[in-house]
Amino acid sequence: MRNSAGLCLSLILKAVGGIAVSAQGADHYTPNWDSLDSRPAPQWFKDAKFGIFIHWGVYSVPAWGPKDKYAEWYWHDMQDHNGPTWQFHRRVYGDGFPYQDFAPRFKAEMWDPDQWADVFQRSGAKYVVLTSKHHEGFCLWHSQEANRDWGTLWNSVDVGPRRDLLGDLANAVRSKGLKMGFYYSLYEWFNPLYQRDFARFRDEHFFPQFKDVVSKYKPSIIFADGEWEHTAEEWKAPQLLAWLYNDSGCGEDLIINDRWGKDTRGKHGGYYTTEYGGYTEFKPGPSHPWEENRGMGSSYGYNRNENYDDYRSARELVHLLVKMASQGGNLLLDIGPTADGRIPVIMQDRLINMGDWLKTNGQAIYGTSAGPFPQESRAKAPNEPWLSTARPGKLYIHIFNWPRERSLLLPGLKNKVTSAYMLADQAQAVQADAVVNGVTLKLPAIAPDPRATVVVVEIEGEPKVQ
Repeated sequence: MRNSAGLCLSLILKAVGGIAVSAQGADHYTPNWDSLDSRPAPQWFKDAKFGIFIHWGVYSVPAWGPKDKYAEWYWHDMQDHNGPTWQFHRRVYGDGFPYQDFAPRFKAEMWDPDQWADVFQRSGAKYVVLTSKHHEGFCLWHSQEANRDWGTLWNSVDVGPRRDLLGDLANAVRSKGLKMGFYYSLYEWFNPLYQRDFARFRDEHFFPQFKDVVSKYKPSIIFADGEWEHTAEEWKAPQLLAWLYNDSGCGEDLIINDRWGKDTRGKHGGYYTTEYGGYTEFKPGPSHPWEENRGMGSSYGYNRNENYDDYRSARELVHLLVKMASQGGNLLLDIGPTADGRIPVIMQDRLINMGDWLKTNGQAIYGTSAGPFPQESRAKAPNEPWLSTARPGKLYIHIFNWPRERSLLLPGLKNKVTSAYMLADQAQAVQADAVVNGVTLKLPAIAPDPRATVVVVEIEGEPKVQ
């Protein structure tokens, strides 16, 4: 039993601040945003900069969408009988083929979680986020709530792969030293209980199912989604998150995103999320952690309708990663595996190419902060010829378009430069000259790396840019 003095102290602290220190000394969070948002973001997430998103589910069987659509929205989009997704479905599978019949075809018969984890490690990513359940409601672990409320076998252990996909991948990823987390959709498009009685769905399906998956797999990161039809209070999100922080056993390693109600994005949660270009609102980056997520093409789930030219090149993806880091954010880059469990080779190639670049240049990405130079200083230059990241005493200048004149101005930089050199070859010095409007770097004739070449500029004091 707790002693009465400790209990009284805890109650007093709760009343005045919303956060109390228990008899064991651990933080206690109450179900309100002031309390929940006071939880510190773990340092690992701030330092990681690069993660892998995975959209994999029953939608990976048809694996089709218009080129400007998310293929994982197949079931939703086929409801429009005048739309291209239904026309494709009718032509290939027939009018009488219900979406649920794709589940037995989602077999993952060629899946090797260790091979996936090896690719992720070689990519240089520091964390992995798998869709434990997308809006279709199909779970990649054994969920009794899914089977009961759908009235059919609706999880990967009981149908299709007949494997605990989330658990097996978590084990493989963690064995490589990477952080493992999952995406979880709060709502489900066509769940009969959700459509009939939201309150019961929340209390009898969402709450116990979420607690089950969290308790089993102890994620380091949770990417919530599908929150937009109800407020956080209607979802009772603060109550659930108080449980998550206090009683789930995930510990201080855990971080969550900002999608817990239609009123929470960019306002509440451990980190803010943007997707497919929404990061433009964060210039040069907020003090609050944030993350851009997107696919290599225009879809998260694998889309057989996308071709080679629909994917970003390795150079473009390196540029994207640098751009996020230069604004103080992370990049969660998505892959869409096939229904039989393979990462498409073009996606493997892109990831491993990024990893090759990070082997040499990771110092300029991991653990850095946003660069000090305003985006506007380069607004007139096409394709952002360079961007910067920083850490105490160092600036990293990421050069994408090598200047023909071999001279690069760092506008407004007032710090004394003590040395400058190529990151790929630290013995190769770079001349740095103070000029009236900043510092000029004298560069070699040829860019050592066509993806991005990094020049390290060592300075005295914190960066000062006028």
